[in-house]
Amino acid sequence: MDRNLLNWNISTIQVHLNRMLPQLRWKFGCLGTIGKIGLGLIAATVIYLISAVLPHDSELEKLKVRADVLQTQLASNQVAGTPEVGVKMTGDQALQVFYDFFPNVDSSPFWIRELTRIAKEKNIELSSSEYRLINEADARLARYEMILPVRGKYKQVRAFIAAALEAVPAMAISVIAIRRENVTSDILEVRLEASLYLNK
Repeated sequence: MDRNLLNWNISTIQVHLNRMLPQLRWKFGCLGTIGKIGLGLIAATVIYLISAVLPHDSELEKLKVRADVLQTQLASNQVAGTPEVGVKMTGDQALQVFYDFFPNVDSSPFWIRELTRIAKEKNIELSSSEYRLINEADARLARYEMILPVRGKYKQVRAFIAAALEAVPAMAISVIAIRRENVTSDILEVRLEASLYLNK
């Protein structure tokens, strides 16, 4: 009985589909060029959502669960009377610790050599860089502005930026301008504008 009902349902669905297909073809033909492009964009968006966005949602959920577990552990440690890690400082002490994090103003040649070393290590062309020291009288930090034109493949440029920011923690990249000679070329010409903050 169940099998007969299933066969009847399948045949009913096929009949409905056979009736709808000509109507769908006709409506698709009525869309015109812009409508077809729009429909294609919707399909591409759905594919992107399924392949790229939804997998990251599960990773985000795992990270949230991990954060909740760590917060619970921290709260239980504080309740159990575990001593707090670190020493409480006054505002002036904390500010001094903050400024002490930055390298001395006379250490800029070392950091430039470090960037050159990383560029060679990542097989990146680094040429005709520009440097300018901005030393404002009322500021505790000097700013060493750098324009770094680099050339290489996408992965190499990305690896260079990541390694440079890790090796030179007092540096901040403010502008990344990317140019490619043509669509088929895998070599990028990238202009990085960065600031190295130095303690006076």
